[in-house]
Order: sequence, then C-alpha cells, then structure tokens
Amino acid sequence: MKLIVTGGAGFIGSNFIFYMLRQHPETDIICLDKLTYAGNLSTLAPILDHPHFQFHKMDICDRKSVYTLFEQEHPDQVVNFAAESHVDRSISDPGIFLQTNIIGTSVLLDACRKYGIKRFHQVSTDEVYGDLPLDRPDWLFTETTPLHPSSPYSSSKAGADLLVLAYYRTYGLPVTISRCSNNYGPYQFPEKLIPLMIISALQNKPLPVYGDGLNVRDWLYVEDHCRAIDRILQKGRPGEIYNVGGHNEMRNIEIVKLICQELGKPQSLITYVKDRKGHDRRYAIDPTKIHNELGWLPQTTFKDGIRKTIKWYLENQGWWERLREKMSERSLPLAFRC
Repeated sequence: MKLIVTGGAGFIGSNFIFYMLRQHPETDIICLDKLTYAGNLSTLAPILDHPHFQFHKMDICDRKSVYTLFEQEHPDQVVNFAAESHVDRSISDPGIFLQTNIIGTSVLLDACRKYGIKRFHQVSTDEVYGDLPLDRPDWLFTETTPLHPSSPYSSSKAGADLLVLAYYRTYGLPVTISRCSNNYGPYQFPEKLIPLMIISALQNKPLPVYGDGLNVRDWLYVEDHCRAIDRILQKGRPGEIYNVGGHNEMRNIEIVKLICQELGKPQSLITYVKDRKGHDRRYAIDPTKIHNELGWLPQTTFKDGIRKTIKWYLENQGWWERLREKMSERSLPLAFRC
C-alpha cells in the first residue's frame, strides 16, 4: 500500500509516520509538508533514508504540484494533518488559516477524486464543537454534537470537515474524519502548553497560565491518537466521523502544577496572564463510537504519558533548542494554545 501523509513534519503527523513504519513496514509513506514555522524536517531525520519513506516539500494549496505527485505516485490513501492550528495566531491573522485549512483541503479532495484514492482521512479537532460548561461534567462532545466553533482556527477546521463530508455525499469519495482532543507527547512544538511549561520550568522561567487556569481539556497521548487513525483507515466506515478522546480531563493549572512537581520546581514560577478572546472553557470527548465500532480505547494514562513526555524533552534538548532559536530569529512569540 502507498500512503500520503500531509503535514508529516509536524507534531502529530511525524508521530503517525513513525508509528506506521513500525506497525506496517510494508507500507510506502510519502510525506508532504510546507515546512512552515511548525514543520521541522529534523524531526524526520531518523527516517529520511528509510526505503519505504520519501519527503516532498510542498504546499497543499499548490494544485499543480499536488496533482503531479498524485500522477507519479498513485497513492492508495491520504491522511491530511496539514493545517494552521494555533488559535492565537488565527485571531491575529485569520486569512492563512482559511487558505491552508479549507482551500488546501479542497485541493487534496479534488486530487483524490481525479486519481481514484481508496480513502481520504481528515484529521480534525474537538474545537469545532465549541465548548462545554464547567458545571456540567456529564456533558460530552459526540459525533452528532452541532458545530459551534469559537475562533477563526476552529471555524476553518469546521469548514474543512463540512467540505470533506460534501465530497462524500456529492461525489461518493470514500472519506473519514477524526476529531481528537488535545494531544501531547514527543516532538510537540515548543509554543504549546505542555512543552512550553516543561521547557520554561527547566530554565526557571515564568510559567504563563491563561485567566484563572480552570479551563478544562481532555488530553490524549499522541501514540494513542496514531493507533486510532490506523484503526479508522483499516476498519472505519466511509462517510463517518469518529471522536478520539483520552478520558483524561484536567484543568490547565493542574497540569502546570504536576509538571512543576515532576521536575522539582517551585509553583511560585506560575504566573497568570490575561485570557485570550473567545477562550473555550471546557472540551470533553465521548469516544464511545470508535470503541464500539472499531475496538479502540486509549492505552496511556495521563500520569504515565506526562512522565514519558517530560523524559523525552529532558533527553532531546537539542531538538527544542534549535526550534526556539528559529522562533527567536523569526520574532515568533512563545504564546501557547490550550
């Protein structure tokens, strides 16, 4: 089988490629990535010479280049991770999010139609559902929850999801969509909440927490997410949406305090900063459908996952230091998404 993975030099995409090469060594994987600030080719360095892997620097909005690659490679499946995904950036500059997340997805869908792809899988987010009240822990997002996005980022992802489903209904294109909760683990970009807190704590720098720190997120270890996508590709029904959650709801402030505890750092490093506009209070995913239909459940508890994540950042300081240097050169702020 031949698989195209877009956005494969990013956090979840690279972890998915590593996972697939381990679990399906017979599969040929073709990675497309524009290598924007969040795409890091050094992440893929261990597999650049792998006989079943190839990398192409490419913008998914570039229709001519995408079509040429599909014509040359004749892939069987496409998994689309490529996206602008930082909420704060979408508030300051929405246009690039619409371009990549909607127009780029449409280019991929057209290529899949033209070249007869057997499955197009769209990697989405729980943020398309909006948020849930803090005082109703019994409420969870299901696949039938109405879309109610809060930011330009989540709106662009919701638009892409609707486009994917329209291609299924209109053209019969075999598609699936997964909507996941917050991922964490190795190779996550340093501006995201967990790596930013780990790195800042290691350097005894302030740990900025939005608002009152009581915002709740459901956390999913990235390898569990990769297993879920693999299962959807193998057994998922075309035209279906699958919510992928970690059963790990935690307040932001609890995570920051846990990181301090694991690293032996004082909680006095924690500082509270002004909340961002339209900040969602709570996300919570109900993964019942993917469990009942495909037999998937998360295998990693948050306690184990955060320890493995901290250990990885401690052992791979060179990786994140280079990224932070690039961010400094480009004057990119160390804001965080959560």
